[in-house]
Amino acid sequence: MIAKLTGLVDQVGEDWLVLDVGGVGYLLFCGSRTLGRLPPVGQSARLFVETHVREDHIHLFGFMDEEERAWFRLLQTVQGVGAKVALAILSTLATKELSQAIANNDKAMLSRPAGVGPKLAARLAIELKDKAIAVLPPGSFLPSGPAAGGLEDAISALVNLGYRRNEAQMAVVKAAATLGDDAKVPALIRAGLQELGKEAVR
Repeated sequence: MIAKLTGLVDQVGEDWLVLDVGGVGYLLFCGSRTLGRLPPVGQSARLFVETHVREDHIHLFGFMDEEERAWFRLLQTVQGVGAKVALAILSTLATKELSQAIANNDKAMLSRPAGVGPKLAARLAIELKDKAIAVLPPGSFLPSGPAAGGLEDAISALVNLGYRRNEAQMAVVKAAATLGDDAKVPALIRAGLQELGKEAVR
């Protein structure tokens, strides 16, 4: 399986590029955000790759960073999301916007990409919330702005109490969704501990 390729940008199309690696041209399907970050034709680029092997084809999908590739994989765990829709989502929403839309249950934002209707947007918000916190890099699922600092402080406090970071992050994000953006760190810690207690008895 191919996980990463480094070579010269040879050709670029609407949703694909050809990367020349030692004289071999690899066709990579990419979202518009990845294509927009490519260097000019003839210059070197490194892309992270997801390989899809089917009975009738082998497709390579290219990404500029590992977080975007992780989202590509994660999105396809939701029923109704294939590679094409996953790329459409990542073309429309930056990974940070996608994280925040799911954290805030923002179905309107999740409905913006082509191929995502209201029902699928609701499914994305529900099914991906816990999964995203568990598999994405630390901090990628936190909102931006002043609120992020308070959430990070609460997460650090729970980690210092002996909880795993993923568990602490999940609990604090859930607590923040309940308490609102103005919640203070002590309240987030208390509510986070309550969330962790609920998980422990399940």
